[in-house]
Amino acid sequence: VQLQASGGGLAQAGGSLRLSCAASGSIFSINVMGWYRQAPGKQRELVAAITSGGSTDYADSVKGRFTISRDNAKKSVYLQMNSLKPEDTAVYYCTAGIIQPNSYWGQGTQVTVSS
Repeated sequence: VQLQASGGGLAQAGGSLRLSCAASGSIFSINVMGWYRQAPGKQRELVAAITSGGSTDYADSVKGRFTISRDNAKKSVYLQMNSLKPEDTAVYYCTAGIIQPNSYWGQGTQVTVSS
């Protein structure tokens, strides 16, 4: 399984960004897709996850601001990030798996939020 993420960049606090991730390869093995992030000096954390059936889960720090969605036909997952805060600055990784979204990892995409 290969995951190709795009959409990172620079945003001002209060602004929005949308991350996209396209999956290819043996995607029949994927049930859960998600986004992790890692900020400098911090542990990697799961930001959001979505199952093939559409069930979602979010980190408390992003609830109400971020929305994860999935297009099974396009084999893609998206992360809409609104009301961005400087503490959202991190490298974001698209991930996928069977039970947990941590078996397959895409390359990271940088998100920087300025105050």
